This record gives sequence, C-alpha cells and structure tokens, in this order.
Amino acid sequence: MPAEAEGPHVVDTGPPAGGQGPPLLLVHGWGGDGEDWAPLLPSLTPHHRVLVPDLPGHGRSPAALARCSPRAAAAELAGWLRASGVGPVVAVGHSLGGQVVTALAVEHPELVRSLVAVAAAYGGDAAEAGRLPAEQAALRREGTAWAVGFVRRAFTADSPPGLRERHERLMAAMDPEVLLSYREAMYLAPGAFGLRPATEAYLRRRRCPVLAVHDSAAAAAWERTTLRDARSRAVRWEGVGHYLHEERPAELAALIHDWSRVV
Repeated sequence: MPAEAEGPHVVDTGPPAGGQGPPLLLVHGWGGDGEDWAPLLPSLTPHHRVLVPDLPGHGRSPAALARCSPRAAAAELAGWLRASGVGPVVAVGHSLGGQVVTALAVEHPELVRSLVAVAAAYGGDAAEAGRLPAEQAALRREGTAWAVGFVRRAFTADSPPGLRERHERLMAAMDPEVLLSYREAMYLAPGAFGLRPATEAYLRRRRCPVLAVHDSAAAAAWERTTLRDARSRAVRWEGVGHYLHEERPAELAALIHDWSRVV
C-alpha cells in the first residue's frame, strides 16, 4: 500500500522493486485531487517512485487562502521534497498543476529534472483575459454551482460519463473561496503568469526540458514558440477533453515513462 506523508497530503509509492527511473511528481488540477492520477499508477510504479500530492485546499490537504496559489503550492512542495530527500523529479502537472510544476521548476530549479505540462493552465489569450472578470464575478456569486458548470464544459461528447460525474462531484464539494483564490492567483493577481505576455516572460525562465501535451492545436502551436531546450516538444492529442490524462491514462503513462528515460 502507498505510504502517506506528513505536511501536505502526499501519497508516496516508494522506490520501485525493479525499476531505475527517476522519481515522478504528479500534480492535479483546479478542483481535482491526487486520485486523478490513480489510473496511471499501475503503469508507472513498476519503474518509478511516484509522489502524488493534494494541493492546498484540495482532497486531504488543508489550506489557508494564502497558500492557494501556484507559487505558494510550489514552495510547499519544494519544502516537502527537500525534507524528504527526494529529487530531482520529473514534475508532471495538469491544468493548475501545470502552473504549479512550472513555478517549481522556475523558482526551485535544483528540484526538477524535467517537466511534463498536461493541458497546462497558462498562455491564456486576449479572449480568455476578457472573460475572466465576469467569470470570477459569477463564481463569487454562484459558488460551486458555477464551478460545476465550468468543469462540465471541459469534456467532449466522447468523454467517459463516469469521469465527468466524478469531477462534478469533486467540484461541488470544494470551498468556493479556495477556487476563487487559485483563479485570482493564476490569472489576475500581481505576479500571475496565466495570461500572455506574462506567461511568455515567465516561461523564458524555465531551464529544464519540457514536454507539453495539449488537447488544443492552437495551444500546442503557441507552446512550441516558448520552448528553449532542444529536447523540449509540444504535442496535441485529438479527440479528448481537458482531462486527457484520465481519458487516456495508459497512453500518457507510457509517454511520461519514455520521456523520463530520455531526459
């Protein structure tokens, strides 16, 4: 059985019996929890020590609102990694988690070997920037009902119904103030790097190799313009929604494992 760590709630599968791959840090997205990655673990744990945290205010990790930002979450994970003596890691993040692992790589570079950004929540264009104030006002007014509707739109008609229902349940159970705090810190607060050109300036500080996986062709094309390391690449998966890591877990696990052997 995986062991649970103190501090932020982290599931640590421990060193693999026969594998030699680098440790993996898997960070979930806005309104999710560490269980998002459960479908990938059977493929990854034979080769890697896998660390799966719940971000502050999600799952079993408590939160003061001051901790509910990508940079604060990254700093907390950095402290946990240092205290645990684990690293450098291949840091994998979905959506909000993509911002968190990017902040970890930029601000704590000695702890990150390479990044895998899965539908990362950065690089928002002018249209997204224009929508954000009204969306924040709706979230403040309607609470988790608005958030449930938001996450419902993140799936395609072909997405597994059980997956959509799971994320609607998770979102409905969230504290609206936590959801608001993260979105503010991701996109609107001073120092936020979720919107262009702030994203582009922040990503120039990434020094490690990056594998970006997107469900949007436009997002993948934009991300390619930000990559500096010759080993980095951005790919687009067709026919999936925003939660592509849960729609095609075996495929993503194989991609992560292959990437970790190269970088």
